[in-house]
Amino acid sequence: MLIIYKLARNTFIECIREPIYFLMLACAMIMIGLFPTAAMFVFREQIKLVVDSSMATTLVFSLVVAVVCAAHTISREMKNGTVLLLMSKPVTRASFVLGKILGILAAVTVFVFLCDASSLMSVLIAKDQFRLDYTAMSLYYAAIALAAVYGALRNFFSRTSFTANALVALLILIPVLAAIFYFVRVSSFHSPEMIDPEEFIEAKHLIPALLLLFPAVWTMGSIATALSTRLELVSNLTVCSVIFLLGLVSKYFVTQWLGTGLLADFVRTLLPNWQYFWMADALASRQIIPFSYLLWALVYVFFYIGFWTLWAMALFNEREIARDSR
Repeated sequence: MLIIYKLARNTFIECIREPIYFLMLACAMIMIGLFPTAAMFVFREQIKLVVDSSMATTLVFSLVVAVVCAAHTISREMKNGTVLLLMSKPVTRASFVLGKILGILAAVTVFVFLCDASSLMSVLIAKDQFRLDYTAMSLYYAAIALAAVYGALRNFFSRTSFTANALVALLILIPVLAAIFYFVRVSSFHSPEMIDPEEFIEAKHLIPALLLLFPAVWTMGSIATALSTRLELVSNLTVCSVIFLLGLVSKYFVTQWLGTGLLADFVRTLLPNWQYFWMADALASRQIIPFSYLLWALVYVFFYIGFWTLWAMALFNEREIARDSR
């Protein structure tokens, strides 16, 4: 267990130190913060637009980050011979795969957490169809810039990782900023009847929907890690994108083509159904997502992670790693 923990920790640190990780995170957060400006062109649907766009951005960017992290920590180590060094120590192939999966899942978890906090800030910025909270928007982008400056200063004076320090600053600034503005906004309503559901969404509706993005991204991360034992970055990203797109429409097309028999159930089970984690319709109708649904989603995802972990072990056990370092 100690070996798996150390492998997972080192993988996590290696992932968050990659410049592409922070670049993808910064792009996602900047895009999410800009979505309220598009609310000027819709009629009484600004909250739905902001939430749908933020959740979609989080899923797409997280898929790319999961593939990039898997490629940098597995495929690259196979090419430069690092895996051979690890295998010469008391590290089994199963421990290597488990450590890599846990480390990559930890990295994408941090990514999704910051995107979710940014989504909450974006909802608070979109006051109504004709007004934006420019104070919240200014402080939001100032926090991103301040985190980048902090990372640059730490890198210059202490020779430490820019991306890791900037990420730590973001993990402190963005959630605190979102919490402050949310409670200020809620305190302005003297009673629940004053809340306009078309101009503000409460945390009890939004947070469960954002939490469901975590198991979706964990599934993506486990698939990307399993495929990275055999595929390079571009091919891995291509296959993961195809699996993602098929998972969005699998239930409809499998039912149309194969009906409801045993074969149809097998195909539907093989492909992850991302619709289970997409709660945009529930948010649009202001339905409260029950806690039991979150638990069943976690059970569903743990089975998928276990399935792809076994596949990763099988693929890695049959891989001749010595050939890649020549």
